[in-house]
Amino acid sequence: MKKKVCLTTLEFPPDVGGVGESVYRISQMLLELDYEVHVAVFHFKKKGKSLQRAHRKTIEQDGILVHRLKAAIRTTEPYAPSVMIMEYRSEIYFQLRQLHQQFNFDLFHSFFIKETGFLTTLLALENNLPVINSIRGSDLHKHIFDPQQHAQLCWILEKASWLTFVSEDLFKRAKVLLPNLEAKSSVFWNSIQPVDFDNFATPELVKNCRGMVIGSVGRFRDKKGLEYVLDACAQLTAENVELTLLLVGDFVAREQDYWQEELKNSGISERIIVTGMLSRDEAIAYLPYMDVFMIPSLNDGCPNAMLEAMLAARAIVGSNVDAIGEILTDGVDGLVVNPGSSEELVVALRKLERSPQLRQELGKAARKKVLEQFAPAVEKENWAKVYQNIEFRI
Repeated sequence: MKKKVCLTTLEFPPDVGGVGESVYRISQMLLELDYEVHVAVFHFKKKGKSLQRAHRKTIEQDGILVHRLKAAIRTTEPYAPSVMIMEYRSEIYFQLRQLHQQFNFDLFHSFFIKETGFLTTLLALENNLPVINSIRGSDLHKHIFDPQQHAQLCWILEKASWLTFVSEDLFKRAKVLLPNLEAKSSVFWNSIQPVDFDNFATPELVKNCRGMVIGSVGRFRDKKGLEYVLDACAQLTAENVELTLLLVGDFVAREQDYWQEELKNSGISERIIVTGMLSRDEAIAYLPYMDVFMIPSLNDGCPNAMLEAMLAARAIVGSNVDAIGEILTDGVDGLVVNPGSSEELVVALRKLERSPQLRQELGKAARKKVLEQFAPAVEKENWAKVYQNIEFRI
């Protein structure tokens, strides 16, 4: 009889986001490993939306039962955020418990420990079931600085049956918070399916690009280090380098005003193109038209966007943080700089602007590495080992 696993997440396709893409990819691997796979998607209620009852919508999606859990909205009036979060978590927990009562899961697996990890771990322990918690990035790089979250994060790390990390940096931080995690932890990178970029039509905005196209893809926010890219591009334009900064995606809503001000004050606003949020296929269609892919994050986990740029054989400039610095070998398949350094970005970009041959060599090496070392079969084997360890404990 197939074991039933429930994955919990904040996003799942068609939602746009790297975690959602990873959860979808992993859910397909678990199907191949002969599990019955359910995905519970937690939808956070937003102030100002219309009133609604708590409800659940379940569909079958590519062999997976996807359950979208939505909390009630009983007032559109503002009230204390702490109360709103408490009510939301209580209602989502109730729906997750009902889901378990209906399907009788054998194990749980949460992605991104702050929002999903606590509820999932609590329910699993109350039912004497194992729980895997997968740490993706901001959960230990950002939320750990919220003193109200510190005890909860440590509790989740302690109580998890197994922990997975997408970078050694995340694992090291977890060990600082809770030593002796090695016996129940795995560290491995994301994988990526090969992409045939010839299947995509030329994106409309490509016609507006001039000179060296420096691009990036994603939801742009504080951790992405975009300020330093703006400064570096401004320095290069002062040296009469013709360039376009192509930002495929958009800024997170709460930082929109800040980033609009940054673009306006950058001195290169006429050289910047922001596409707005796109589907994954629409976004990666831009990659072949970038001369350089930038990922100068201050922290980031293991970004799918970089792996996609490697598939597209782009010359990559990335910061020496998390899996970015672990994956790229400086001067071999990318250029690696210290995070928060506009000066190092200028040096790297200047080198690439002056040598199209270097851009081509780095891109070819990046594509070779991602095809050989980041094949889905490698990640699938890693997940098989994790689940075998869990089954041994059941």
